[in-house]
Amino acid sequence: MLLKTLREEVLEANLELVRRGLVLYTFGNASGIDRKDGLVAIKPSGVAYEELTPEHIVISDLNGKIVDGKLRPSSDLATHLELYKHFPNIGGVAHTHSEFATAWAQAEKPIPCFGTTHADYFHGPVPVTPRLSPAEIAGDYEQVTGAVICRTFSGIDPDAIPAVLVAGHAPFCWGRTVAEAAHNAVILEYVARMAMHTLTISAESRPLGRELHDKHFLRKHGRNAYYGQVKSQ
Repeated sequence: MLLKTLREEVLEANLELVRRGLVLYTFGNASGIDRKDGLVAIKPSGVAYEELTPEHIVISDLNGKIVDGKLRPSSDLATHLELYKHFPNIGGVAHTHSEFATAWAQAEKPIPCFGTTHADYFHGPVPVTPRLSPAEIAGDYEQVTGAVICRTFSGIDPDAIPAVLVAGHAPFCWGRTVAEAAHNAVILEYVARMAMHTLTISAESRPLGRELHDKHFLRKHGRNAYYGQVKSQ
């Protein structure tokens, strides 16, 4: 089986989205990339999660040509491919329609950083894309969705903010691996829910100060990070 390990990792990431309550029925998808061979493994379209096996995972090249698999890939494949082409450090993408993050996307509002939980994972507010034009929707919709995400990150480091809200649609998250992408999708939903509750308690709530935001993000990420344990060589 081509890319057996990657297929297994992609299957596990998709199932993690279900376990964490981010997916209903066949909503959402996760993918992973083998950078060496330029191949992407992604969930098939419309297949129930409880039926998925590694053999069901579809393999595509970066141009969207299916190189292995009997099923049709996720309809969002072209969006995933745009992210892989433009964000060179990512190894996985997760797309959900999780309740609170999707509500922010539907409101077309970025998620502000109100506290250190958000700051631990996202070095700034989680951005929202502009709306697609009627011509963009009528064209290559999924590819254009990926392109508008990439344009939204012009001037934003996708490694520092591994998530986006697509206006009127839902979130996409990514990470160094597909497991990390799924993890970030879970965290995004958590901070989206907390941000809504924060504004419900006080509509005048202010974003976290820059110094504390930087402290929490940089102690977990970057050259001088000191959170967690040192991995043995």
